[in-house]
Amino acid sequence: MNTCSAMLALSLAVLVGAAAPAAAEDDRAPAAPRPSLTVNVTRPAPATLALRVTAHGSVAAWQEASVGSETNGLRLAEVRVNVGDLVRRGQVLAVFASETVGAELAMARAGLAEAEAQQAEAKANADRARELQPSGSLSAQQIAQYLTAERTAAARVDAQRAALRMQQLRLAQAQVLAPDDGVITVRNATVGAVTGVGTELFRLIRASRLEWRAEVPAAELAQLRAGQPARVTPAGGEPLTGRVRMVGPTVDPGTRNGLVYVDLPASAAVRAGMFARGEIDLGSVTALTLPQSAVLLKDGFQTVMRVDAENRVRQTKVTVGRRSGERIEIAGGLDGNARVVEKGGAFLADGDLVRVVDTKR
Repeated sequence: MNTCSAMLALSLAVLVGAAAPAAAEDDRAPAAPRPSLTVNVTRPAPATLALRVTAHGSVAAWQEASVGSETNGLRLAEVRVNVGDLVRRGQVLAVFASETVGAELAMARAGLAEAEAQQAEAKANADRARELQPSGSLSAQQIAQYLTAERTAAARVDAQRAALRMQQLRLAQAQVLAPDDGVITVRNATVGAVTGVGTELFRLIRASRLEWRAEVPAAELAQLRAGQPARVTPAGGEPLTGRVRMVGPTVDPGTRNGLVYVDLPASAAVRAGMFARGEIDLGSVTALTLPQSAVLLKDGFQTVMRVDAENRVRQTKVTVGRRSGERIEIAGGLDGNARVVEKGGAFLADGDLVRVVDTKR
């Protein structure tokens, strides 16, 4: 009997010992999940963003003046300017040989003197005829002849004066003058050449004034007005601040772009014919923005890693707009109270737990 009791007690002890580890394992609590990354978070903040239209185009002369020959058959004796020279209105650009014109001018003066002498004689005869008319010593026909001769002589004097004026003009046209202030861009004048009327000798940019002819999509033309400032950067040059002078009235049917004419300040770095890119300022608008580092491109969509109340990240698609410095506009998909991973979002997956160490507004 004592032996049976001892064996029973031993069996119970073995069972209790075997059950003790299982009970200890049941009492052990599950391990807490560990954060994948420590991050800073930020919230969308309002910022003032500039509204701009980006365009490209060429620099061109505001207006060009063509300086041509007004005389015919004269030899070009002297050329006083070259391409790139700055000229003033009325400055002599070239001179034609004027010996022939001078001789014709002398002939015109002599013809005028002769006509004036004939006019004086005709007038004296007409005056005597008027005095004798009451006496009847001259017939009416003779009197009419004297009066007609007087008028004819006066007309001949006017004709000779006009001829003299014509030769004086030809002599003045022997000097080619600049029609306006500007810079010479083309020189076709060659010493010794005999040119015809209308032959282009020079071309100049009026007032040395240049403009940027920006090509702007038709959909954006309605936003542009004369007087808006523009920032223009010519190829290889420093940015210039210009101003919209005029918005073109037509759109190219091939490109669907319209021209916007922007006046440029004088600058040695810009030349007619250069390519330039620029932005036309439309004003500003207030919008929600995030740091550009918070916006990721995944699977062709702009996304942010939003942190929920449990500190888990949720990949969220957003619509972005304009960029200003290091910030980017959030046009949709996110409200102003959302917490967003500022940096390192590319290393996180949807649902990851993170440790937040700082919150930036």
